[in-house]
Amino acid sequence: MQNDTIRNQRERPASGRFVLRIDPFLHGTLRARARSKGVSLNRYCARELGSPSSELPQPAAAAVGRAHSILAESLLGVVVFGSWARGEPSSESDLDILLIADDRLPIARALYRQWDNGPVLQWDGHVVEPHFVHLPTDVEAPSGLWAEVAIDGLVLFQRGLAVSRALAGVRRRILEERLSHRVVHGNSYWVREP
Repeated sequence: MQNDTIRNQRERPASGRFVLRIDPFLHGTLRARARSKGVSLNRYCARELGSPSSELPQPAAAAVGRAHSILAESLLGVVVFGSWARGEPSSESDLDILLIADDRLPIARALYRQWDNGPVLQWDGHVVEPHFVHLPTDVEAPSGLWAEVAIDGLVLFQRGLAVSRALAGVRRRILEERLSHRVVHGNSYWVREP
């Protein structure tokens, strides 16, 4: 009998309504957070449960959560890159994180100020440094930044597959030897080949 009830619940589409019984202190805390954000408790809980960071381990969740709080639905992806992603960080290295925004949102200093207004995020003892960008518009002529991210980047979050497709396009260009990595006097750079 119980299995039939469970099966029937699975077959019916979800209504989007349910009752959740939680500790009164937690309820009060959630209600206060919702009030501070100027939204209803239901909207606040739905937003938090649907947040891209809800499935990630810490501190990745903190970085993706901060990106989502700043970019909201404009957030297309979060990618860790640089020496930490390559497994070569020094004690002075920061942890570079690419925050990819929808083209409709201008990349402006205000985004960095919003990031800086929060507590300093650290990951493995390295300060997390944001880099707000848009997806490359022309994968045929990607910047050196996108080449580096395509080779060593670790995708923490992406909405859809746009980020993975862009990175795959840059990697294809590198494999076809239309984009080459060079080092001069210890400085790394990328060159577009004819």
